[in-house]
Amino acid sequence: MSRLPLTFPCSSNVLAGTLDTAPALTGLLIIGGGSEIRSGAFSGQALLAARIAAAGFPVFRFDRRGIGDSDGEDRGFRASKPDIAAALSAFRAMTPNVERVIGFGNCDGASALMLGSGIDCDGLVLSNPWVIEDDAEQGIPPPAAIRSRYAEKLRNPRELARLLTGGVDLHKLSRGILSAMKPKPAPTSLAQDMAAGLAGFDGPVKILLAAKDRTAQVFEGAWNTSDDRIARCENAGHSYVEPHAREWLYQQLLAALRA
Repeated sequence: MSRLPLTFPCSSNVLAGTLDTAPALTGLLIIGGGSEIRSGAFSGQALLAARIAAAGFPVFRFDRRGIGDSDGEDRGFRASKPDIAAALSAFRAMTPNVERVIGFGNCDGASALMLGSGIDCDGLVLSNPWVIEDDAEQGIPPPAAIRSRYAEKLRNPRELARLLTGGVDLHKLSRGILSAMKPKPAPTSLAQDMAAGLAGFDGPVKILLAAKDRTAQVFEGAWNTSDDRIARCENAGHSYVEPHAREWLYQQLLAALRA
């Protein structure tokens, strides 16, 4: 196995990518979220790619236009379909033995894959998909997440002691209870578009949610919670930096690659 930096075209721009080579006939294409460069938060994607490649599967990562080492203007995840398609084409060209590619996206990288009906990937692993349209809503968890948080606190003897001894702001508590009693919000148009796009994909799909992540909580509030493609990692944050979450994500990806 080796790590190869490379460039490839996307329209009139030049994008930067990294290939971790390995012999398997199935490969992993990683699509980052937001303006994250291809190494990922705390080099998480680079470390993950090395580990997946060591298990035998080639991995391709890239910077979309206007991010990291890539040319052009960053027009956001809604306009990133050509970038992902160009990266997939470069991946296949560099690994002609690869027969299947699993697309793995986190945050709005997952959303882009859903909106594009998989963008010619053979399987999808969608992590903490982004469904928020209003910037004002970014910090507000859905009612189900608030109820879950309060249920967890009520199971904690220390929190109960704080309540009984006056260590809890009752005004803040009452606001939280009122928020928890609100009905499930209607799906945003973005969530609806993502659902429609995913419905047009006929390959295997896994949806991964980090239980402590607000983005994942908002997605779950806008999605069909009975979807049996959903898997949750408890006590995990958005980038799976916790040791148990890092291992969980690795095992989920291996399962998708081996299926």
